[in-house]
Amino acid sequence: MSLSDEGIFRFKDFLSSYNKLSELCFMDCVTDFTTRQVKAAEEKCALNCTEKFLKMNQRISQRFQEFQMIANENALAAIQKAGGK
Repeated sequence: MSLSDEGIFRFKDFLSSYNKLSELCFMDCVTDFTTRQVKAAEEKCALNCTEKFLKMNQRISQRFQEFQMIANENALAAIQKAGGK
C-alpha cells in the first residue's frame, strides 16, 4: 500500500466515522422540524452525543492498540521459543 493509498484509506475511514456520528446524533437529538432554529436542548444533546461518540472512539482505538501490542509480544515470544528448540 503506497503512502497516498494509506492517506485515502484514512480519509475514507474519517468520513465514515463522521457520517455515523452525524446520523446517530441527529436521530437522537433533533425532534422539532417545525422551525429552522435549533433548540437549546437539541444543541446540548448534540454536543453531549458528539463528546460521548468521540470518547468512545478514542477508547476503542486505545484498547485496539493495547491488544495489538500484546498480540505482537506473544508472536515474538512464540518465534523466540520456536527458534530456541
